[in-house]
Amino acid sequence: MTIKKITMPKLGESVTEGTINEWFVQVGDRVNKYDPIAEVMTDKVNAEIPSSYTGVIEEVIVTEGDTVTVGDIICTMKVTEAATSVDEEPKVETKLETTTEEKETSMRHRYSPAVLRLAQENDIDLTKLTGTGLGGRITRKDVEAYMKSGKQSETAIEREPQLIREETRQPLEDDEIVPLQGVRKAIADKMTLSKREIPHAWLKVEADVTDLVQYRENIKDNFKRREGHSLTYFAFFVYAVARALREYPELNATWQDGNIVRHKEINLSIAVAKDNELYVPVIKRADEMSIAGIAKEIERLATKARTTGLDHEDMVGGTFTVNNTGTFGSVASMGIINYPQVAILQVESIVKRPVIIDNMFAARDIVNLCLSLDHRVLDGLICGRFLARVKKILQAMNKNTAFV
Repeated sequence: MTIKKITMPKLGESVTEGTINEWFVQVGDRVNKYDPIAEVMTDKVNAEIPSSYTGVIEEVIVTEGDTVTVGDIICTMKVTEAATSVDEEPKVETKLETTTEEKETSMRHRYSPAVLRLAQENDIDLTKLTGTGLGGRITRKDVEAYMKSGKQSETAIEREPQLIREETRQPLEDDEIVPLQGVRKAIADKMTLSKREIPHAWLKVEADVTDLVQYRENIKDNFKRREGHSLTYFAFFVYAVARALREYPELNATWQDGNIVRHKEINLSIAVAKDNELYVPVIKRADEMSIAGIAKEIERLATKARTTGLDHEDMVGGTFTVNNTGTFGSVASMGIINYPQVAILQVESIVKRPVIIDNMFAARDIVNLCLSLDHRVLDGLICGRFLARVKKILQAMNKNTAFV
């Protein structure tokens, strides 16, 4: 008999070490050449280490959870001279331990993390598989072969049909595959970045805008004849937000390289649609404009987006976003912050609701204002005060409001 050393194999060009995730064998176990003896985990892959020889495990040197360098000895084996020189079963003259059969039987129900993960991801019942590893152990190759056979889909349907994952369904012949590109891709990338990096928090307040609704109703026709475009509610909301940001500059900020940058200019980003595309142009110095001036700028940006197209200057410099979700009938929503800004306000639909005033019911026009905030920069206290100020400005709008 000869003692042979088994070392940590190299599992990739840039892999220099690995962690023994699980041993499949114990001292005294007899294994064949190429049988998996352990699972190793690296920063690149999880893999099973095959035996380099046929023989009996003499010593397990590295314990589970230990990290070792490529080339380090992880275990030793007793190998016959014949097995060392040729690839054949060694002749073992001594009898195996009487407990060997029990060990091999128990191996059939010991699963490595890689096998368990693969089974869970593909909804496979491992008790239905036959293992080809040591003692009937199920290996990754056994699971992959089972998957290729197509049997696992039948098993999943029989056991729990409601758990079949939608993402595994292949497109049908008549399905349309739409590549993610252009404006849609830019939005996807930015929103993903925002959700990944920003710890979002949310606040909502109700504002009674009954007087504002009546005021707009009285002036909208004359405004359209004079200006040539409609006076939307959104102009009033943008005006109120711009004024409130003067008092609460903490929200008029962006996150840049781990620093909070509070901006002097109040430049409000708004959403403008063109067919199925969405753009976010910027109303520059919105706090210096009247309601009429803001309405005119909204119309200019919307028209430009639909006709000649917005240019770079129209799209940059935003410090806070106001989103007119009420256009679609929404009454409550949680917006994703327009990175690197630190907050976004969703203006919802104005809905007539019964409200108790002086112990009596009255029909009032109510709107929800929903704020998403970057909790790295802002907290509920300052944002609550900001929303309260926006609400106060809106509820004070009436026939006496300075319009021009």
